[in-house]
Amino acid sequence: MKINLVMIVKNEERCLKKCLQAARPLVDRMIVVDTGSEDQTREIAREMGAELFSFNWINDFSAARNYALEQSDGDWNLILDADETIRPYERSRLENILSGREGIWLGGILRYDSYPDEDGVSVSASVLPRLFPRGVRYTGRIHEQPMGNYPCYQTPLEADHDGYLYADKGERNLPYLIRETKEHPQDGYYQFQLASTFRNLKRLEESLPCFRAFYRLTKREEAYRPGGVVLYLYTLLDVGTVECLNEAGAVVEREEPILGGWSDFCFVCGLFYMKRVLSDVERYIGLLPNIERCYKRCLELGERPELGGVVGTGSFKAAYNLGTWYEVSGQIEPAVRYYQMSAQAGYEPAKERLNILG
Repeated sequence: MKINLVMIVKNEERCLKKCLQAARPLVDRMIVVDTGSEDQTREIAREMGAELFSFNWINDFSAARNYALEQSDGDWNLILDADETIRPYERSRLENILSGREGIWLGGILRYDSYPDEDGVSVSASVLPRLFPRGVRYTGRIHEQPMGNYPCYQTPLEADHDGYLYADKGERNLPYLIRETKEHPQDGYYQFQLASTFRNLKRLEESLPCFRAFYRLTKREEAYRPGGVVLYLYTLLDVGTVECLNEAGAVVEREEPILGGWSDFCFVCGLFYMKRVLSDVERYIGLLPNIERCYKRCLELGERPELGGVVGTGSFKAAYNLGTWYEVSGQIEPAVRYYQMSAQAGYEPAKERLNILG
């Protein structure tokens, strides 16, 4: 079996060497297609033993990736970006997995994304189709997806992604996404990506019509839908108007039978009930127990990174929010207990609350 690494790159001198070093034990060839670097990217690729090709950028990510795939003679192609580092795994075990299924299918890798937030750095997880059998290609100018309706099965491969810590590509991506949504107005995936981009750029009001379109257009079985629903709810809560809270309440009620077994959804529901109560205490005081119920449910469900979502919503972040709920309710003993649970995972805000409580 021949497995090749296939990449497109531009100005990736910061991270390319690390990426190639990590992937090299798993692959036979490393194919790197440069789309116009002006730094040391090309030299680093050559030094690491990669085969370097050039592609004139035509504002189409699929075109570049498909050109790269055309250079490969592999039975399987591992597609990575330069800011992704594959975790160590045995080549022989990977071959056994790839040869263990019949038909055409895609292999998913579990990617852990580090990103800046109010806590410093948080981590989210998602399963992405990144192992392609020979002949599979991409479609879409941006946020490209595999062409064809092939099943995706998760493999044991895991990767760490640190690109969000160093660059925000939202402004770069925005014109592409606006164009795609205009050309494909009934495509829920592009609406979701445009909504997410607006949100990341702090343009929350502009993101909401796109989130609503995503929610209306996307079928329940789409893999990206649960994460999109949660992000939609966070955006409604961040805007925080009465109208947005009412909208969030309707979404929570509609989605709880569907997503109630996922800690990320339960976590944002806990935040919703807290904001709802604070918006009109007299009217919504009866919802107070729902805050406790949601965070306890998060802990019952636990961490399931293969389902996607933010690391900690099934453990230390939920425990911290539960501790906060008990503390403001005057129940110090359970508050300390849950802060300790969170602190044991290294969560600094929990350690700070414990120091304050003595």
